[in-house]
Amino acid sequence: MDLGDIDFNFWLFFAGLGIFLFGMYHLEKGLKGLAGKSFRRMLQRFTNRSWKGVLTGASVTAIVQSSSLVDLLVVAFLGAGMMNLQHSLGVVFGANIGTTATAWIVATLGFKLNIASLSLPFLAIGTLSYLMLDSRPVLKNMGSFLIGFGLLFLGLDYMKNTVDAVSGQINLSEFRGMSLFVFLLIGLVITALIQSSSATIVIVLSALSAGLIDIYQSVALVIGANIGTTSTLLIASIKGSADKKRLAIANIMFKLVAASISFIFLRQMVNISLKYLYITDPLMELVFLHTTINVIGLLIFFPFIKPLSKLLQLFFKKKSKQGESLYITNAQPEVPDIAIAALESEVEHVFQLSLDFIKECLMISNNGKSKIGTWTKIFKAELNPLLKYEHLKKLEDEITIFYKQIQEQTLTEGDSAKLSAQMIRLRSMIYAAKNMKDVLQNIKQIDECDDNLATGIWQRIQEFSKDKTDAIANKELIALLQANGNNWHVEFEQFYTDTVNYLYQNIDTVSQLKVPISTVTNLIRKSISSLEELYVAATTR
Repeated sequence: MDLGDIDFNFWLFFAGLGIFLFGMYHLEKGLKGLAGKSFRRMLQRFTNRSWKGVLTGASVTAIVQSSSLVDLLVVAFLGAGMMNLQHSLGVVFGANIGTTATAWIVATLGFKLNIASLSLPFLAIGTLSYLMLDSRPVLKNMGSFLIGFGLLFLGLDYMKNTVDAVSGQINLSEFRGMSLFVFLLIGLVITALIQSSSATIVIVLSALSAGLIDIYQSVALVIGANIGTTSTLLIASIKGSADKKRLAIANIMFKLVAASISFIFLRQMVNISLKYLYITDPLMELVFLHTTINVIGLLIFFPFIKPLSKLLQLFFKKKSKQGESLYITNAQPEVPDIAIAALESEVEHVFQLSLDFIKECLMISNNGKSKIGTWTKIFKAELNPLLKYEHLKKLEDEITIFYKQIQEQTLTEGDSAKLSAQMIRLRSMIYAAKNMKDVLQNIKQIDECDDNLATGIWQRIQEFSKDKTDAIANKELIALLQANGNNWHVEFEQFYTDTVNYLYQNIDTVSQLKVPISTVTNLIRKSISSLEELYVAATTR
């Protein structure tokens, strides 16, 4: 048979495929806007056990119709330290089962109804809502969801009609000699190219419905599609974090093992479903076997999730840590609420580092005394405090860049307010640290001299600072301070005034001074400014 004689409407078929994929995009976008946080909370709350992760991954993926979205959320949780690798594997494996829901919907409704007519109300209502209700985010996202639902079925109708039109022009006997392995490769390549196993399965269902291929060939195509869908996460992981690469490897292993076993026993699986399960509808048989393939993979891998996660930890160790940060290094700014949680954790980490840096500069420990007798002994290498300060500055740069990346996403007013508060905290911490860094030489000069007046003032500063830093470190006390308003600011001003007055009142002669007055007053001012900035950082939320 000359394939050139076949009247195939190329553009109609690929227009249908494009519309289907665009529908998937709008469906995902609408659901993210409507219930993105709910899905994220569900993923975080119900993944503390591997079996919970599997069920949650399957359920969420069945709802959002996108295993790629679920994978993105899982990687975001990993990067933010909210989920470990072991539990994330359960979610990803469950997502592979949940993604088969698309095939069930299409097989159940798509080939039983006039789907073009079914799509029109969804498209009409959805488009009008999306375009005209821009100021109402919930209704706009609902419109996006309806558009996606309508486009899915409209694209399916175009592809189905195109395939139906050529079904009578093809001699099926020419396909019988082709190896099932060829069909597996075709399914793999198509899915890798269009980046959607759901779209590939719709094409396979259309061809099966039109009689262009038999059930064995269609199952081989679906097995290939299952392998091909790993390309999405694999491509995304090339420049991604170590955990993202580990997830990609685990997903590939899952799909390859499930595909290999299913392909080896392909004919037996089909025969069992026909003979013992009495599934006579070829479309339903195909989607049943599609689900079965992923269940086989789950049954094989589930008992080994824990050792597999430990094995995967051996990979990409050198690339796990980039930069100075602990929490935002591997977080995904594309998932704003999780990214903000990671940024909050990072800022809290900077707060603790800043507090420790300031206490070290002031030479106060938990008992209020100098850590050791003299500045020289503490700073055998004078760069030690400066290295810590540089570390804080690098963290500030990384957090600021990550903040900018989050700002480029679509944020709610609440998310924007959280971000602004955290950046105010960060700036206050860095100002506090800088104030202390600026007087390190003053502290050294006073600590090494034999000036009783300067030493006495230095001790007053240490005692006052010890009291305030201990209070700042007490989160319960900070909550009370927030409620009491500006009482501390009054205390800071009063201490500054009293200490300067004490200095002036006790100066008798110039010969008495072994440390310049400007050095002492600068130390008083900078120390109080540092404590004030630290207080702002502690009370801003």
